[in-house]
Amino acid sequence: MSTDQDVTTVPVRTLERIVERGQVWPRMAEQYGVANPVPPWKSSLDGMCDALDKEATALPLLSRRRDEDRLFQEVYGTLPFPESQLVALAHSLIARKLIDENALARRMEAVRARLEA
Repeated sequence: MSTDQDVTTVPVRTLERIVERGQVWPRMAEQYGVANPVPPWKSSLDGMCDALDKEATALPLLSRRRDEDRLFQEVYGTLPFPESQLVALAHSLIARKLIDENALARRMEAVRARLEA
């Protein structure tokens, strides 16, 4: 796997829609009446990053961090932290074909359906 890939050139429409809709935790928490200021997915994000950093086989640490920095600067600069970190990681994994964008979109739809039920 090439670690010098410019992931910013790979469009990820599923993640672009998140930005367009302004799906950030403070807004979503207010919409669904959640008082906790920490997004429920934050611990999963931290665990995923820790696992990726420890193994460093699927996505080497420096590549992941470089991707995150570039994506924040060039693509997701309007998102606050930790949303920008989450979206940058997903973008990087999709661009490197480690996860499938359609599978991610289906999973997001399932979560949204549970929230709206």
